[in-house]
Amino acid sequence: MSAPPTRMVEYLLPSVPSGVGRARELIRTDLTDWGLAHVVDDCLLIVSELVTNAVRYGGSAYALRLEERAGEVYGEVFDPGEGVPRPRAADMDAISGRGLQIVGAIADAWGVTATDNGKVVWFCVTP
Repeated sequence: MSAPPTRMVEYLLPSVPSGVGRARELIRTDLTDWGLAHVVDDCLLIVSELVTNAVRYGGSAYALRLEERAGEVYGEVFDPGEGVPRPRAADMDAISGRGLQIVGAIADAWGVTATDNGKVVWFCVTP
């Protein structure tokens, strides 16, 4: 069982391309305010990939949550879209399709949880 969050923020953002930049801005500010600037770059890259997927496939809005728990950063993106994202192999010339591979390479753990009305893609980063 995971520890309760020490700090937590949650945002409901519109599923539009400009929302990706807004999500990054929020994450950068929150992690810096929490004294976790050393994990900002990793979390920004992970959140960018997950939010881009939510904008592309998830519906009209998505929720972004970020928590600090007992020495780790936990984040999740909820969207009401159908289907479960899975890493896929992209050939060398593909211009997309590597997002979840990037998430898997940077996050200490990540996964997908189906819900009755969508899905949550979560990640953990240990500073």
